[in-house]
Amino acid sequence: MKLLLDFLPIVLFFGAYKLFDIFVATGVLMAATVLQMGTIYLIDRKLQAMHKITLALILVFGSLTLLLHDDTFIKWKPTLLYTGLAVALAFALWVMKKSFLKLLLGSQLVLPDAVWMRLNVAWILYCVFMAALNSYVALYFSTDTWMNFKLWGYVFPLSFIVAQGIYIAPFIKAASKKQEPDKAQDETPSP
Repeated sequence: MKLLLDFLPIVLFFGAYKLFDIFVATGVLMAATVLQMGTIYLIDRKLQAMHKITLALILVFGSLTLLLHDDTFIKWKPTLLYTGLAVALAFALWVMKKSFLKLLLGSQLVLPDAVWMRLNVAWILYCVFMAALNSYVALYFSTDTWMNFKLWGYVFPLSFIVAQGIYIAPFIKAASKKQEPDKAQDETPSP
């Protein structure tokens, strides 16, 4: 259900583009994202910072696209989002000396600090790469080509996430093996 909720605005955006044009698709994306965030809020009783940023960018850039009847704005939204993420992650890592990813996911994943730092650097590089790639396609290609890039470009984040999973898997196994003896000791009856 959550996966469907995550991808629904994007699917509706592509569908509206194929049936109509970029401007109808932008309106559909804006409406679908508002509904998506409303649903997430009803389920979780809060929106994560990333949700708020994404919603704000879609509404601002979508509004500019519709008001000025210029698709440039909606095409540059991903570049701004990825650049903002890269800057925030880099600031947290190199200025504040903290792993933003650990702050977000540390309660769900037990990993060594060095691994958290490497993941942070990987995310920074990934975001810079995606920002540059989207900029290049938005600047030098047609809207049709950009839309196809957005559709088939999901190979990049999926590959990146799978690669992260492969990278952290040994550390997760090692952490769970360290915790297993503790559980066994906790279950031994006391005299």
